[in-house]
Formats: sequence, C-alpha cells, structure tokens
Amino acid sequence: MNKKLKHISTTILTMILSFTLNAQQAEVNVEQDSDIDKLLEYKKDTKTNKVYKIQVFQSVDPDKAEREKSNFLNLYEEWPVEIVWNTPNYKVWVGNFTTRLEADRALAKIKKEYMYAIIFQPKLEKK
Repeated sequence: MNKKLKHISTTILTMILSFTLNAQQAEVNVEQDSDIDKLLEYKKDTKTNKVYKIQVFQSVDPDKAEREKSNFLNLYEEWPVEIVWNTPNYKVWVGNFTTRLEADRALAKIKKEYMYAIIFQPKLEKK
C-alpha cells in the first residue's frame, strides 16, 4: 500500500510541477489605446512642471477672505478658488495654471477687478 501511495504522490507532484513550469513559459501581449500613452506623458509633465496661481486678496480676518472668495466666484466662475492660511494672513488664491502664459492670460482678465493681483508659484508639498 505504501508503494502505491508513494507512486501516486510522485505522479501527482510531477504533474503539478510540469503544469507550473509550462505556465511560466507563457507569453502575454498587452494591447492598449495609444491615448493611454499620451495621458501618461501629460501626467508626467504636469508633475514635473511648476504650478502657477494668482493671489487676489489677503487679510488677517478670515471672514473678509471668505467674502472676497464669494465675490470673486460671482465675477469669475472659470477658475478654482481657495483660501489658504499663511501666518498671519488668510490669502485667496485662484487657479492651477500649468504654464506662465495661461496664468498671464487669466491675470489680464482678473486685473480689471483686482488691480493688486499677482502671479506666483507656491512651494509644492513633498509627498
């Protein structure tokens, strides 16, 4: 009985190993849309490029900053707006511009209502 059991065990083990070895020799071909490569390049470019923002207001009073944010959004809906606290001021920042040219074009529009608006590059947080 032991010889039969050993023979069956050896046969099963041999079959499993041969299936495993054959599976490792398989070839995989991946087909993907060419737009995926473009998106990956774009994402890589936006990570390495600096981001430009426009500061339109600053105050030590958070309520004034909130009101100014609302006023800005009533005038210009096309850009994201955020309030950032940078000791001791609350600052209203606009946009996430990927190029200086894009930020300059936005600034030209914004300067009509916010004559002291400035373009700057915030320090990017390291992740």
